[in-house]
Amino acid sequence: MMMIHENEKESPWDVELHLSAARGDAKRLQVLLDSGRVHVDCKDKDGTTPLILAAAGGHIEAVTELLQQGADPNAKRLTGTTSLFFAAQGGFVDIVTLLIEHGAIVDSCSIDGGTPLFVACQCGHLEVVLELIEKGANVNAHMKDGATALFIAAQNGHIRILDILLSQGAKTDAARTDGATPLWIAAQMGHDHVVRRLLKAGAKVDATRHDGATPLFKAAHKGHTAVIGELLKYRPSLGILPNGESPLHAAALTGHMTVARQLVGAGADPLLVNQEGVTPLQVAIRHSQTQVANYLKDKITTRTASLPSRFTEF
Repeated sequence: MMMIHENEKESPWDVELHLSAARGDAKRLQVLLDSGRVHVDCKDKDGTTPLILAAAGGHIEAVTELLQQGADPNAKRLTGTTSLFFAAQGGFVDIVTLLIEHGAIVDSCSIDGGTPLFVACQCGHLEVVLELIEKGANVNAHMKDGATALFIAAQNGHIRILDILLSQGAKTDAARTDGATPLWIAAQMGHDHVVRRLLKAGAKVDATRHDGATPLFKAAHKGHTAVIGELLKYRPSLGILPNGESPLHAAALTGHMTVARQLVGAGADPLLVNQEGVTPLQVAIRHSQTQVANYLKDKITTRTASLPSRFTEF
C-alpha cells in the first residue's frame, strides 16, 4: 500500500480522509465528506487522492462512496498513474469496471507510458485484461521504451494473456527501442511455452537486438535448453551474428553442456571463428569449461577422422 505523506498543505481532515480510504472505511468517508470540511479529491504531496488509495486497496465500497461523492476517476499522482491503473495492478476487476463506468480513461498512461493494460499484463490479471480490452484498451500502445503489452506478457511468461493479445491484433514483432522483441525477451527469460506460441504466430526467429544478439544467442548464453529446442525448429542462424559471435560461442563461454550438444547436433561448427578469430573450442578452453571443451574436441576429432585421407594428411 502506498504511504500517506503529510505536509503543510494537508489539514487533519485531509489526512483522516486519506487514511479512511486506505482502510476502506466507507462509512467514515461518508461522514467526513458530508461534513463539508474536506474535498473529495484532496491530494497528498505525491498527488494521491482518496479514490486512488481505495482503488489500490481493492475497497469496492469505499470506491463506490467516493465516486458517488463526485471523486474524479482520472485524477493522477505525480507519476501519472490513476485509480484505474492501481485497480488493474491489483487485479480488482469489479473496481476496474466501476471506474470505467464512471468515466475513467481506459488508456490513461503514466509518465513512462504505462497504461492499466500494461500493469494487468505484467501482474497476470487475466480477467482485468479481458475487461480492459472489451472497454477499448489499445493492445498496441507502447511505453516510452517501446515495450508493448505483448512484450510485457512475454517477459513475464503469461501465456493465456499473450494468446488474448495476439487474438486481438497485437503486433508479434513490435520491438523495444533497443530492438528486443517479445520473442527475444521470452527467450532470454526462459519461457519456452511463450517462445513456442510466438513462433507459431509468425515471430521472426532471428529478430536481433541492437547489440547483435538473437533469441538463440541469449538462450544459449543463459542455458535455456527448452527454449533452444523450440527455436531450432525454425532454423535460426547458427553462424556468426551481428555481435561477432555464434550461439555456440555463447554456450562455450558459459559452459552449458546440453546447449552445446543441441547446437552441434543442429549443425553448429566447433571451428567457426568469431570476430576475434577464436573458435568455440578455444573459448571453452580459455574459460576453463572443461566438459564443453572435451566434447567439442571429440566432435572435431570424429569429423576429421571421417574425412577422406587427402584432407587429413596435413
